[in-house]
Amino acid sequence: MRYYEIAPTKIIRSGSDFFTYHSDNDLAVGQIVEIPVGKKQTAGVVWCEVKKPKFETRGIDGIIVGQPVSAHLLNLTNWISQYYGAPLAQVLSGILPSGLQKTRRKLAEKLHEPPVKYDRTNFLFTQDQQAAIKTLDRLKSGTVILHGRTGSGKTAVYIDQAKKVIDSGKSVILLVPEIALTSQLVKNFEQTFNNIKLIHSRMAESERHKVWLKTLNDETPQVIIGARSALFSPVRNLGLIIIDEAHEPSFKQEQTPKYSALRASSFLAHSLKIKTIFGSATPLVEDYFLAERAVQNSQVPIIEMNQLAKSSAKPPKIELVDLTKKHNLSKHRFFSNQLLKQISASLDQNKQVLIYHNRRGSASITTCHECGWMALCSRCFLPMTLHVDKHKLVCHVCGREEKIPTACPVCGEAEIIHKGIGTKMIEDEIRKLFPSKKIARFDADSEKGQTVEKLYNEIVSGEIDIIIGTQVIAKGLDMPKLQTVAVVQADAGLALPDFTSSERNFQLLAQVIGRVGRHASDTNVIVQTYQLDSPSIQFGIKQDYNGFYQHEIAIRKKTNFPPFVYILKLTCVYKTERSAIKNARTEAAIIRVKFGQNIQILGPTPAFYERIGETYRWQIVIKSKKRGDLQKIAAEFTSKPHWRVDIDPPSLL
Repeated sequence: MRYYEIAPTKIIRSGSDFFTYHSDNDLAVGQIVEIPVGKKQTAGVVWCEVKKPKFETRGIDGIIVGQPVSAHLLNLTNWISQYYGAPLAQVLSGILPSGLQKTRRKLAEKLHEPPVKYDRTNFLFTQDQQAAIKTLDRLKSGTVILHGRTGSGKTAVYIDQAKKVIDSGKSVILLVPEIALTSQLVKNFEQTFNNIKLIHSRMAESERHKVWLKTLNDETPQVIIGARSALFSPVRNLGLIIIDEAHEPSFKQEQTPKYSALRASSFLAHSLKIKTIFGSATPLVEDYFLAERAVQNSQVPIIEMNQLAKSSAKPPKIELVDLTKKHNLSKHRFFSNQLLKQISASLDQNKQVLIYHNRRGSASITTCHECGWMALCSRCFLPMTLHVDKHKLVCHVCGREEKIPTACPVCGEAEIIHKGIGTKMIEDEIRKLFPSKKIARFDADSEKGQTVEKLYNEIVSGEIDIIIGTQVIAKGLDMPKLQTVAVVQADAGLALPDFTSSERNFQLLAQVIGRVGRHASDTNVIVQTYQLDSPSIQFGIKQDYNGFYQHEIAIRKKTNFPPFVYILKLTCVYKTERSAIKNARTEAAIIRVKFGQNIQILGPTPAFYERIGETYRWQIVIKSKKRGDLQKIAAEFTSKPHWRVDIDPPSLL
């Protein structure tokens, strides 16, 4: 008889991560077994063998998966649990596929046509690509930022590094922010690699389970491509992690455990002594700041790639349109004369047009039609949110309230705007203006058959004349037939009451402009805005990351936001508004008394999405120079049923 500590995949008792069971069989650490819990069974992971305890134990019912899960995944599970203050069972249920205990029917393998291989023998790297490859080859382990402008050829560097790792007998994980971006990456990787496994959220549970098992039992080097959760693929011998578009907020999970795939991959790089590459044209300000400190300490370098992959590429002609000048909008309420003229010119030449709108900023905001003034909180310097029911402007960070102005406090203009524009509204107008053209809209509301992934070939071939969309079309895609990029309202993202709004706005603007200027043809960008002088717009249209970074890091320091402090967001969720407010205020007062000396508390205030379904949400935001202080506070709220805990939130919304 042997005894084992088992970590169940469901919370059995609050505060207890392991339970002791016995078995007649020798079990390996990492094996997934079925254990009795009361009158039910659940899955659990063998954590370690222990001596016979003094109390009576129950026996393990059976083995679910014979091949043990890789040791690095168990270490990662433990680290996420401790670093983010989440119960181990919750982390395990996120790392392991759903339905482990289900008996699956053996499905017939889908036959895929082998990809058309292109001759890459004459492929030449640019000087920047060669320099990046040399630096990466010298680097044995650690996290490195590959800062390459859009069109600089980061994918070719990824493939070079992945090939060297595969040839050495190890596996590679490539993370992308959204499934829409995988089509192009998969096609590029299929040119070099045969053993590729694709993982994404649209897979059925049975299909994900099947791919997971194939990955676990595959003894040969493999390339795993997928979104955030692909990091947990049970590869035998992991040798490299690549995160493409590493600045994207989707790499932070929104449900518990609220982990960051970037931080988790850095942990694996450190513990396995391998490389993790963060690839981005617009790296996160926090990551770049930390990387700069590492460079100063002669640790891991930042790799810059400023040279376009195609030497014949022409930069686009960029025109900035001031929406506060009413003569620019004489024909249409949100399309300028310049924008409509350029769209018509491109369509007349049978070229493609991309119309981009930042859906993230479509909330009701308060701005001046004449001078572009926006209602900002005088305390937090963040946009205030319109509350029609109270007839007030409210800061969702500190709770400050102000009356809605009847005229602009800067220029005196009486016309104050309180609304945004949606992509559906843009599509309706474009269809009226260009009824004979093939138009496709891509956003979060797109139907299953109308996604970027499904229509990828039609987009790239130029078969679709006008592409309308949100951030899903702003990055990653190379469209040779694209001639004009039109940005409907470049300052829309600045409307959100969040410390990352300016950074996110800059990223998306720089990324969408990067869809053109990759080839030898003439291209155009029309950028409409009410805030002509906004730094995120001025730096964004020039794709000037370093200029924006210097500006933004100074503001973060002045306003005391990351990377100069750590943040904890506590969200109180109740069925009545009164209960949410009362409990949030009570807990905030307790925190102030208990931890007040080392922390700064903002709120409690209504959450940005104050009411979701039948619940009301209020939040407390806590800042501290020491992450440990926030972990102590978080630990007190983890088991409270009405509270949601988020350490290191990517935004305060």
